[in-house]
Amino acid sequence: MTEQVKSGFVSHLIELRNRLMKALLAILVFFIALVYFANDIYGFVAAPLVAHLPSTATMIATDVTAPFFAPFKLTLFVALFAAFPLILHQIWGFIAPGLYQHEKRMLMPVLASSIILFYSGIAFCYFVVLPIILGFFTSVGPEMMTLAPDISSYLSFALKLFFAFGVAFEIPVAIMLLCFSGATTTQSLKEKRPYIVVGVFVVAMFLTPPDVLSQTLLAFPMLLLFELGLILASFYSAKPQQNESEE
Repeated sequence: MTEQVKSGFVSHLIELRNRLMKALLAILVFFIALVYFANDIYGFVAAPLVAHLPSTATMIATDVTAPFFAPFKLTLFVALFAAFPLILHQIWGFIAPGLYQHEKRMLMPVLASSIILFYSGIAFCYFVVLPIILGFFTSVGPEMMTLAPDISSYLSFALKLFFAFGVAFEIPVAIMLLCFSGATTTQSLKEKRPYIVVGVFVVAMFLTPPDVLSQTLLAFPMLLLFELGLILASFYSAKPQQNESEE
């Protein structure tokens, strides 16, 4: 019996390794395909900032290696974001054999929704949040100041926001999974809503750069997504028990 358990454990580790290798290979393939366009990708990401710079101002590089490594680093992150569906597919392939049929029916749309919500968060950040934040910050400085943002600093600022909004938009999925697993209920979450509102602003403070505007622009969508998660979780909450009896 011990040998069977050991053999099963080793086989799971081998499968996990293979799926991790496939996920890393997907990232590498996207990176190789995109690295030639690294400068164009950086120009696209920097467009919201460039649009608010004075006509005489330009972005600068304070490090000699920054003109090469900043677009290179951004392309690596873009490859990671692009491979996100394939990474989730490998995760699903690893955990699916251990799930009941009703759990698979429940989790497959959740998995698809998580991909859509992640990309929606990044798109919301790029098209809505960044123009508002950058428009505000580039207009409040003293007139004698010459604005010349560093390309590496802006990249860190933008990537932090992209990641924060991408993760924050997964709130409905997280709530559905918590309720589906029995860790909590929609009624319990509704009763704790005042504490959750405070917690959302605290989380937004840590996920975003240290300014009130970006924190607020992240916190309000998180609250709306929390309410959406409650609605979706209440819709699915009655189904697991029924499906378990069918199994």
